[in-house]
Amino acid sequence: MTRGGQGLARVAVVVRAGAAPLWWLGVLAAGIGLLVPGLTGRRIGVLAGAALFVLATAVVACARRKRYAALAAAASRAGKHDVLQDRAVTVRNWRRGQRWWLLLAFLAALGSAFAAPAAGGMLLAGCGAGLWLKSAWLGRREQAGEALLWVRVDWLRGGAARPTGNRVKAYRSTGIAAGDASPGGARRKSPTLV
Repeated sequence: MTRGGQGLARVAVVVRAGAAPLWWLGVLAAGIGLLVPGLTGRRIGVLAGAALFVLATAVVACARRKRYAALAAAASRAGKHDVLQDRAVTVRNWRRGQRWWLLLAFLAALGSAFAAPAAGGMLLAGCGAGLWLKSAWLGRREQAGEALLWVRVDWLRGGAARPTGNRVKAYRSTGIAAGDASPGGARRKSPTLV
């Protein structure tokens, strides 16, 4: 980075980075959990898991929306010397930084199967679904405002991989065609060079 430029990561990509690991680890934990009869029995475990899935999806999808909206409203335009981080790099960095938390969450979901089969796994999968919904909500905001939202990479380091964390003071914005991720953080079908 030159002349005061900063590394910027897409906000929606950071949000979406945890969705797939949480979803698939949750599905795997729920599937394995069904093999264990558990204290409550499979039927009650699955019903409790379904309720936890819906609750977790709603809570994660709606959490901190006011903070996202406030940071988005006050976003300043990215400078010409700012470096936009590739989607793959952002996802890889987030997953590397959170790998131990993901492993602990998976083990906890597996362990909970001895009490309520599949419930812990469905809770984990619900968190992943909630992150997908939140990234889709961010994508709709970006399309409506015709501006992609970015956060400084150095504010996401050191285990603080949340784009609304205390270290995050402001967002930057670019045109809708910047970077290699579409609004909402998904891979762009045909990358646009800016």
